[in-house]
Amino acid sequence: MQGENFINSEREIKVSFGYQCNSPRGIPCSAANGHEIWSGSEMPRTGSFSCLSGAALSANATLANTNICNGVIGGEILPSLDSPKSFRRVPSSPSLPRLDILSSSLQSSISNLSCSSPSPLDSPETDSFLLKPMSAPSRTDSFLNAMEVQMAGGAAGEDRVQAVCSEENGWLFCAIYDGFNGRDAADFLAGTLYETIIFYFTLLDRESKQNVPTANGCFEYFHDDGLVGNKAKPTSRIDGKNYASAESLMKKTADRKVEVLSDSFRHGVLDSLQRALSQAENDFLYMVEQEMEDRPDLVSIGSCVLVVFLHGNDMYTLNLGDSRAVLATYDNANDMGQTEKLKAIQLTDSHTVDNEVERTRLLHEHPDDSMPVVGGKVKGKLKVTRAFGVGYLKKKKMNDAVMGIIRVHNLISPPYISTEPSLNVHTISRSDHFVIIGSDGLFDFFSNDEAVKLVLYYISSNPYGDPAKFLLEQLVIKAAHSAGFSKEELMNIPAGRRRKYHDDVTVMVIILGTNHRTSKASTCGSWLLGCWFVRGGVGRTVAFGSVFFLVGRLVRHMVAQRGQ
Repeated sequence: MQGENFINSEREIKVSFGYQCNSPRGIPCSAANGHEIWSGSEMPRTGSFSCLSGAALSANATLANTNICNGVIGGEILPSLDSPKSFRRVPSSPSLPRLDILSSSLQSSISNLSCSSPSPLDSPETDSFLLKPMSAPSRTDSFLNAMEVQMAGGAAGEDRVQAVCSEENGWLFCAIYDGFNGRDAADFLAGTLYETIIFYFTLLDRESKQNVPTANGCFEYFHDDGLVGNKAKPTSRIDGKNYASAESLMKKTADRKVEVLSDSFRHGVLDSLQRALSQAENDFLYMVEQEMEDRPDLVSIGSCVLVVFLHGNDMYTLNLGDSRAVLATYDNANDMGQTEKLKAIQLTDSHTVDNEVERTRLLHEHPDDSMPVVGGKVKGKLKVTRAFGVGYLKKKKMNDAVMGIIRVHNLISPPYISTEPSLNVHTISRSDHFVIIGSDGLFDFFSNDEAVKLVLYYISSNPYGDPAKFLLEQLVIKAAHSAGFSKEELMNIPAGRRRKYHDDVTVMVIILGTNHRTSKASTCGSWLLGCWFVRGGVGRTVAFGSVFFLVGRLVRHMVAQRGQ
């Protein structure tokens, strides 16, 4: 395979990490470049993912750390979170009291971070929680149920990536923050959003526990709208005449309540994600207001946001901007061996002026402005219609703080950039193979279908390889060809100047593990022994991985023979 030297080069690959589920302890697992790959524990896997790989390539020249929030973000928080070359185990609530910092922010007591006044919250119950000091969650504090987690992530140019996993509890948090005009907003998100989400998840858990179970053990916990992932589910009426006995009626009623409770929980998770993002936005813009006199450029800095959260068999997505989550799934679960049946489904919306729905919404929200879109950009400044930060397109006060070409001279009816995310939940099935999560830099060169075909091609022939890094390699080859360079010539162009040829690119590939495939397209060596995933050069294999693969095939053959 071409690009071996590129794969081994660590100069521009700023982030590269991998995670494999359910690997027996005592067997070493390391990358070809010497970096450690996290292997899961002996505990049985309860989630729906098998492997994760992540990689990020820089193109922009960006300061490593800025001094936002009195230096707390760059000087204390991010160094305790970043692990760009491998997963590492950390407490679910790190030693730095970030939860206390956030709760202080929520209560307008901002002695540690000069970040923001609270956003209006919905209910007295929530307010009562906010009055209590926040502390590290215990196993009983949240449905996430983790004392420790595995974490990886880092920065590449203006992009930031994070992955947090609790394999034994069946959940995975992945986020890409695609910054623009600077990395301050992406840094802020990387330093605070995960903790804010955990805080709101804890509130969700406490609120759900307040619902008292009925005599049959089911919670009376209903939502009138029944909305999950922006899709309405029709309500059904239970009629006792349709059942043969009172026992049957009680069972049907209990099943219905369990179903509604499950939908209500999903709705609560989506609501928690949205509330956390809103809180982070308020915090960031408050910080910008405090510091824009010394740093007026902060008003133009923003970030796209993509969060993918797997919990059990549910995959939640939240996005602002033009990053994407693309699901690779089979049309026919009974014919999964045929690779041509694999299709790409985009799980996220593209919030750009090129999206006719977004463009129409923008024009509708600004009837008094004849030019909300200028030169294919919002007010001539941004192609994305929804984003985190970028305060000068949201508040007149921030726009007035800047001069020259940055300032918008006809800011008639702000805000022009929305912070309303697109939310969705997808129930993972046996037909689902993998998910590609990427910043827009990836999709500047590959369509959804092309990215899926590349990953499928790679994992079919390299079941122990790194699909995220492979996608970056193919992107560089394509970008170099488009510019008339060799790959080496393109990579020798300094960051900053190379932005002319490609953007910062961040990619994660999640191999889903509920589909116990036996086809050559599978990345799982054995459905009993889990998924072996070794990060390294293209074509490399590991002897013990091959042994487990053969054992897995033998076990499946024996099971098949016994069933005949």
